[in-house]
Amino acid sequence: MSKITEQFIRKIPKTDLHLHLDGSLRLPSLIEMAKAGSVNLPSYEEDGLKALVFKDRYANLGEYLAGFAFTVGVLQNHENLERAAFELAEDSHAEGVRYIEVRFAPQLHITRSREIEPVVRAVARGLEKAKKHLNASLPAGDLPFEFGLILCAMRRFNRDMSHYYARLFSRAGNSGPRDIFARASLSLVKEAVRLRDEGLPVVGFDLAGEEAGYPAAHHQEAFEYAHKNFLRKTVHAGEAYGPESIFQAITGCHANRIGHGTFLFSEEAIKLKSIKDKKKYIGQLAEYIANQRITIEVCPTSNLQTIPEFNTLEDHPIQLMVDNGLSVSVSTDNRLVSHTSVTRELMLCAQHLDLTDNQFRDLALAGFKRSFFPRPYAEKRAYVLRAITRYDALACG
Repeated sequence: MSKITEQFIRKIPKTDLHLHLDGSLRLPSLIEMAKAGSVNLPSYEEDGLKALVFKDRYANLGEYLAGFAFTVGVLQNHENLERAAFELAEDSHAEGVRYIEVRFAPQLHITRSREIEPVVRAVARGLEKAKKHLNASLPAGDLPFEFGLILCAMRRFNRDMSHYYARLFSRAGNSGPRDIFARASLSLVKEAVRLRDEGLPVVGFDLAGEEAGYPAAHHQEAFEYAHKNFLRKTVHAGEAYGPESIFQAITGCHANRIGHGTFLFSEEAIKLKSIKDKKKYIGQLAEYIANQRITIEVCPTSNLQTIPEFNTLEDHPIQLMVDNGLSVSVSTDNRLVSHTSVTRELMLCAQHLDLTDNQFRDLALAGFKRSFFPRPYAEKRAYVLRAITRYDALACG
């Protein structure tokens, strides 16, 4: 591959399809919001928070997720949600990202109100304001900024995670946790479909949170509802569990995309005893994903931070994904928690992977092609073609 520079990567149009709002706040804004809202932080200095909470490397996924107690804590009112969304759009646009899909779990941000809608509208409002501001004076040849919303259900939660979940547990009667988790997912997806039908840019439904021990199958009714109502679906799978979790997301939840998919090629990660020929199973699964163009939303830095056996990107299966012809889009996951940007993620790929120019081009543009774009396909196609034209002009220049 010819030399790819950071300057080139910053200029090309980019996407961020796997982008958590609550993991992507500006650190100064987090501190300011915490002070204003009496949210206790372990430090009110940026360097202090980087040392104590938002580290360069984490011991495991649990430590990585610990910081979300603080970010979610400050996003408990509509003003802060709107502000965080606006700033996230600004930060993304500043590095050349032109399309983002912002995902968040509305049920984590419901306080006095029991309604999901005001939370979703606050995030949409912040992004729409940013979009109008950023597109007001579009330079010649540049691509306009666009966005979509993905609403996340949680694989598991407890009553302490939000007021909404506390009320759900208090009214559960004799229902077990599995039934409560499923009820929350179904309630959320019904709101997602309704809000989309009312014109909000809700483009997808996701399942996030603790993977091992909490299979996606427990939320199958919610995904069936999404599927029957033509709402597109992405599932966090293969991040902390094996290939069978990815299989379940695709076959049981009709996933159009997979979040992370990190252990897709790991025979050691397969737990089901019924899978006798592990190599064959993985080969058939990877071939199916490639043929169906089920895009993997890969978040390299996030995986390097949370998976102890990964020391460099050479240890990551993204090279295998590319070599096997899978559709791969590179994302940040959490800009704050992982101290990263799309430019940084793509630069890591350019430096550490064995990619041809065309493979890097595919990696950079896959997000446009496999996005859950919020408007009709004809408009999406025109937008994608503009992105391709822009990339090729910069590559030739």
